[in-house]
Amino acid sequence: MCTAPEFWAWVAMIQRCHAENHPNFKHYGARGITVCQEWRDSFAAFFAHVGARPSAQYSIDRFPDNNGNYEPGNVRWAKRGEQMRNTRANHWIEIDGVRKLITDWAAERDLHQTTISHRLARGMSERDAVMTPARFGGRRASKIACT
Repeated sequence: MCTAPEFWAWVAMIQRCHAENHPNFKHYGARGITVCQEWRDSFAAFFAHVGARPSAQYSIDRFPDNNGNYEPGNVRWAKRGEQMRNTRANHWIEIDGVRKLITDWAAERDLHQTTISHRLARGMSERDAVMTPARFGGRRASKIACT
């Protein structure tokens, strides 16, 4: 299977976690993220756990713990959109036990996500930053053309 996309995903995963000269090592191995020894030793073991890639739109993702290691129980094949929701850069807000990304709160409350971010930067509580209505009509107002 050395020409299979799963094989090359396995190779890249090991390199970014264990090869100090890899361009992305600083984001993985330097942060302490590793590939479990069983998978480092055997592509067959890796493939037995993760299975075939569903399609070319999928790549390997650490989930549910994006700060965790590549190991059984913490990987999945995911599309880019799923992976973008599973990064360190995302800002999660919890209100009344409901945890969502700023982008999701913004869409639900008809706000720009930058509105929420700016409110937080000015010291507003997370609840107030999300729940305060937009002064000028929210996201839809910017789409209305003047006639």
